[in-house]
Formats: sequence, C-alpha cells, structure tokens
Amino acid sequence: MPIRDLVVILGDQLDRESPLFESFDSRLDRVWMAEVLEESTHVWSHKARVAVFLSAMRHLRDELRSRGWTVDYREIDSQPTTLASELNQTIGQLRPQRVRVVEPGDYRVAQSLREVCPSIDVVADTHFLCRIEDFRHHAEGRKQLRMEFFYREMRRRYQVLMDGTAPVGGEWNYDSENRGTFGKRGPGLVPQSASFAPDKLTRQVLTLVNELFASHPGTLDHFDWPVTPVQAEEALQAFLDNRLPDFGEYEDAMWTGQPFLYHSRLSVALNLKLINPRRVIAAAEERYRSGKAPLASTEGFIRQILGWREYVRGIYWLYMPGYAEKNELDAHHPLPRFYWTGQTDMQCLRAAIEQTLDYGYAHHIQRLMVTGLFALMLGVEPRQIHEWYLAVYVDAVEWVELPNTLGMSQFADGGIMASKPYVATGKYIQRMSNYCAGCRYDPAESTGENACPFTMLYWDFLMRHDERLRANQRMALQMRNVDRLSSQKKTAIQMQADEFRKSLENTA
Repeated sequence: MPIRDLVVILGDQLDRESPLFESFDSRLDRVWMAEVLEESTHVWSHKARVAVFLSAMRHLRDELRSRGWTVDYREIDSQPTTLASELNQTIGQLRPQRVRVVEPGDYRVAQSLREVCPSIDVVADTHFLCRIEDFRHHAEGRKQLRMEFFYREMRRRYQVLMDGTAPVGGEWNYDSENRGTFGKRGPGLVPQSASFAPDKLTRQVLTLVNELFASHPGTLDHFDWPVTPVQAEEALQAFLDNRLPDFGEYEDAMWTGQPFLYHSRLSVALNLKLINPRRVIAAAEERYRSGKAPLASTEGFIRQILGWREYVRGIYWLYMPGYAEKNELDAHHPLPRFYWTGQTDMQCLRAAIEQTLDYGYAHHIQRLMVTGLFALMLGVEPRQIHEWYLAVYVDAVEWVELPNTLGMSQFADGGIMASKPYVATGKYIQRMSNYCAGCRYDPAESTGENACPFTMLYWDFLMRHDERLRANQRMALQMRNVDRLSSQKKTAIQMQADEFRKSLENTA
C-alpha cells in the first residue's frame, strides 16, 4: 500500500501530543526518525548531550511501536551520515505522497530539510505558547524589543498570575527579591532533585556513546536525566515539592560542590518536549495559589518559561540566519583551551567548567556571569563561545542557546536581546558564591600579581569600548567610575590585560 504521510520526528520534537499525530493513520502513514553522526559532531557535543537525545528518541520509538505504528528508525553508527542524506534516501525508497515535520528548532536543520524536500509540510509547533508569526507581530513597529514587555503581554494573554487585569501582588516582576546569597554559612542541606537511574535502553545508549564518542568532552558517570514524559512529570513534582519555595531567593547564588541547588533541571525535558510548558506553568501557579510557594519564587520561575524561553525563540526566528554571524563588539580572541578541560587557576571558572563537564549542566548565572562574562570581557569571538555552549549543555538547542549566548551573554547583537552588556568585576562572583575563597586572585585588585582577571578585564572592557558604552544611558554609572581612575592606573590595567590575553593565546 502506498504511504500517504512520512512523519518526520526530530530529536528535539518528542512531543507525544505532536500536531503531526492528530491525523496519523497507522494504515496509511509512517513515522521516520534518524540518529545521525552530524547532529553530534557539527559541534563537539558533550557525551551527556548526545546520550539524552538518543535515549529520549529511542524511548519514543518504542512507545510508538507499542501503539502498532510503523516507525522507520535509523540508528547511529560511525558513518558520517547527515539528516538530509538519510531522509533523501528514505523518500527515494518509499515515495510517500507527503512529508511532514513540526517547525525545527534549528535553522540549519530547517534549511537542510527544505533542500531535500522543497514541498515538505512544516506544521506550527503547538508546544510553544507564542507562535513565530505572533512574535513577528509583537516586534512590528518597535524601536527596541524588551523581554519585560513581551512577558507582560503573555501574562495577560494566558491569565497567568493575574487578578483580573492586574498582576498578582501588584507587581509584574519580583527580580529584586531573587538575588539572595548564602553568606559564609553556605546553603546547608539542599533537597535532592529528581534522579533517574538509567534503564536497560538508556544503559545501551550510554555504552554506545562512550564507544562512538570517546574523544568528546564530558562524562556519563552522573547521567540521571529524565528521558520519558513520566520521568519529566516526576522531575516537575520533585521540584515543586522540595525546591520551588526557595528557588526565587537563591536562583542567582552559586556554591562549590552544589551543581543544582534550588533549580528545577526541567530545561532538558522542556526542550526535548517531554513535558509541556503549559503544564509546568499551571502547576507552579497552583502552588502559589494554594499557599505552598511564595509569589517571588513562583513569578521568578514562571518568568523563565513564559518570558525568557518564549522570547528567545522569537528573537531567534526573527533575526536568523544573520543573527549567528553578529559580532558588534568586534571580538576575535580564540576561546581558551581550558573551557574544554577546566584546567585553570581561576577557581570560579574551574568550578563552573568542571561542573559542566561532569553533568552537562550549569545554571543561568554560572553561564551568564562566570563562563559568559569572562569570554565577553576577554573578547572571545562570539561564534566560538556560542559553539561551546551549544556543545556542552544537555539542554542546548540552537533556538534557545544562540540568543542567550550572542545576545544576553556576549552583547554581540549590539543590544537586540539586552539593553546593556552584563559586565562586572570579580566582586560580583565573590558576593554570589564561595568561589573566591582560597583563590590566588583578589577580586578587589585590578593590577599586580594578585589581580583578579575578572576585575582587570572589567576595567579594560569599559575602556576598550568607551565610545559605544558612553552612548548607553544604562552604563552611565560604570563609565563615571572609569573616569575616576588615574591615567597611570588605566595604562597599567590595559598593559596587564594585553599581557594576560597573550598568555591565554597559547592555551587556545
């Protein structure tokens, strides 16, 4: 019998309620899935990132087959295959009447599929709360795009944390209450996040990944990520029960040996579509409404999903493909080699990078204000740091990673994502963590043998981009502080920063 629809399921489109399944007829249609080397090697992917995709894909494959559906599934091997070549071969063999796919999350993938099958039927992604065309409408006529205004629109539209037309509590944003630190006492006993021992299928994947990708960064020793909807729901409940109440106050805090703290670890499940964001948002709001979580924590968590997550996707599709090439600060320094090893005497970077290599995970402040901040002030070429983030984090899909890296972290888009560069001295890291304790560098010093590289590079960054930054009103205070430096101090900082950059070029 001729095949009517060949339904293409991508590795980050594992939604059991996919719009592609609404009209699926097991007598006429066929599901197509492929594991290909290209998707793990176009950036040098962390072993855990490869494993979570493959395991989640195989679990969906087996679930669909248990429904009696035909699934044409290509398992990965050492051959240099691509998604496009595998699909092209399948179309030639089966000659389906129609090929269908949900909107890919990666521009590169979308283009390759259209090249193979120009008539491919691309279906709107109902997983997200804001359609791509709706975001384009939001952006029309605006001189500047800002997440806060988009977020308010989404709150109104979906009546999330609203009392009629007003926000619950009278404020839209409780970010000022989400900057707590642990102080010298440390975080104490932090509730455990949900952990999922690999089942037989996942263990097979882990063995395969260790064999095929032995030279790739990271380890699988700590692999415990959710790979099914049932596990994703368990992870959500564990977060709501144990960590949501304290999430808001400590969401920006960092501590050695505490990779997860009060964070949800749901980004993997959300980005692979193992759980629906509507479910997550509603469950969090219910905890506030029932008095089980404070408003600041609940709003801060919901803002990450209803606000930032939807916003960065809109930015990505509004500005691609040119967005990936942006480099407004003209940064060209190579990414230091220690980003792949963690071997540096800067304790904050070592802690964040070693954690990343161990777990494939770091929370948003570790990414923005440690690894990202250093790269920004050093002047790393944006594409290199973008490819590192895309490679090393298990939750990385380009639609979410690229705007957060190039825009929010590196200011390479010149202000599309963020209204100013997020730059700070080592004193910020000292305040928000214990990383500076015992470090050979002093965050209060900008020159000399003990000068903290973050502090030195902070002042150097402000001076290197003086003209641009003085035109930004949000940088006025920081630029006035530059003016208070003596000419001798400025020269000393710049000379030491130049020498520091040269010393790192040998480790790139």
